[in-house]
Formats: sequence, structure tokens, C-alpha cells
Amino acid sequence: ITIRDIPDDARDELAARASATGRSLQEYLKSQLIELASRPDAEVMLARVRHRKERTGSTLSADAILGHRDADRR
Repeated sequence: ITIRDIPDDARDELAARASATGRSLQEYLKSQLIELASRPDAEVMLARVRHRKERTGSTLSADAILGHRDADRR
């Protein structure tokens, strides 16, 4: 993988983060890319939610869901 035209300030920040963890920039970026690839992106997650909602016939509104969530925090 080659990435061109990274702004110097972004490169410097990434290098500093790598250094703070005792890794080379390449090692740091590799671990970050692996972590990023392990999570679904927003479109995939929304598609999963829509599919689950269609499959289960759920009709709960966002307000109802948030109300249930907040009730557990009291």
C-alpha cells in the first residue's frame, strides 16, 4: 500500500503517536489499518440494522429506544 500526498502535519502527528507507543510509523499504521478493517463501515452497519429490522418486524421508534436506554441509567 502506498499513500501519497499526506500533509506534513498529519504525517508528523502519526509519527509522534507511533513513537509514543514504541513502534515505527509502519508498525503503527499497520496496526491501525488492521483495526480499521476489523470494524464494519457505516453503510454495512446500517444495512445490517435494516435487514434485522425487516426480519424481526421491529417498529420501535428511535425515541422509544433511547427512552429504554435512559431508563436503565437512572
